[in-house]
Amino acid sequence: MKTNRPEPPAYLFVCLLLGVGLHFVVPIVQLVRFPYRLGGILLLGVGIWLNIWADNLFKKAETTVKPFEESSALIVEGPFRASRHPMYLGMALALLGVGLLLGSLVALLVALLVPFAFIAAMEIAFIKHEERALETTFGEEYNRYRRQVRRWL
Repeated sequence: MKTNRPEPPAYLFVCLLLGVGLHFVVPIVQLVRFPYRLGGILLLGVGIWLNIWADNLFKKAETTVKPFEESSALIVEGPFRASRHPMYLGMALALLGVGLLLGSLVALLVALLVPFAFIAAMEIAFIKHEERALETTFGEEYNRYRRQVRRWL
């Protein structure tokens, strides 16, 4: 099913703009100093890595990564063994990483609030639909997977 709804990367981009933009517009105080800010690089790296790994599994299975297109394969390997939505989890970790890397009070507040807002947006805009569609397409196989693997972690 085609839709004009923005896809998850658009939500990620808006959240990144919000966090980085506020950091530079309202840099109240630097809370996290070097070398601790480097922890942000780790979180950002893990988030990007999760997305690349999961995306490669979609390509390997020759199924779509787009939320409103019908999946032709149920992926349960790799990061999908620990989370039913590792790409969204990776995006949230990347947002948290950027906030920590910037280190300002505003960036940290945004880093703590925006990933939760991002997760809520993913739940409302995509996850409920995706999980219903997967259940319709894969039936008991998906239900078994859903019982075994948590939505986030």
